[in-house]
Amino acid sequence: MKYADLAAILEKRLAIIADHESRDRDPEAHLAKLLAVSDEITAWHEAHRDQIDANLEHFLSGASFQKALDYLQSGVRRPCGS
Repeated sequence: MKYADLAAILEKRLAIIADHESRDRDPEAHLAKLLAVSDEITAWHEAHRDQIDANLEHFLSGASFQKALDYLQSGVRRPCGS
């Protein structure tokens, strides 16, 4: 997979979101983790902006992180509305 490092960051974001126990136990710490992973995604995007294709640029610029991960995993952009 191309950009496996980005995929790993996006998967980490999903794991944080899915950790409801952490969110319920300490909402502030949970939010801090989400903000930190968002910063990681932003930093990756800024460092690689000139190397990625238009689809990935579109997803990252629009914070469509699930779509970005799906695109990285499949290599195919889903049609709009899918």
